[in-house]
Amino acid sequence: MRHIISILLQNEAGALARVASMFSTRGYNIESLSVAPTESPEVSRLTLVTIGSDQVISQINKQLLKMVDVVNMADMTLGDHIERELALVKLRLEPDQLPDMLKLTAQEGARVLDDSADNFTMELTGAANLVDDFIDRLIGRADILAVVRSGPLAIARGQQVLRSATG
Repeated sequence: MRHIISILLQNEAGALARVASMFSTRGYNIESLSVAPTESPEVSRLTLVTIGSDQVISQINKQLLKMVDVVNMADMTLGDHIERELALVKLRLEPDQLPDMLKLTAQEGARVLDDSADNFTMELTGAANLVDDFIDRLIGRADILAVVRSGPLAIARGQQVLRSATG
């Protein structure tokens, strides 16, 4: 099963490498990974997606909590959460395809960033399955030049907040 794991990580050199190394040495795959600063300059939020059985995910979570660089973590998939992914898609269109693509973009809630036929570029934000479906709809309708995806980010619904011990 696919899991989104949110990790508060010490913002210091090598911390990300040590987390990635833990995954590779144990043979776990990271499907996507995103790291960004938090409200605290000492801590970054690492959001990663991995796939595994309940037993494998439980082992990953235990190993992460043992790491010195990990301040706190939560398996977002185990609770009610909001998930979003950003996708940037660049297409080459024939001039007569432009009206159809503008209509599709509006229907899907995507935003046009560049409306030239040679490099029609749009962004879409939504759950990963929505992004997948949108890209599937584009196949055969246009020449897809590039797809850039952020990977999912997640935050708990309600008042629950993943915090460091000091925050």
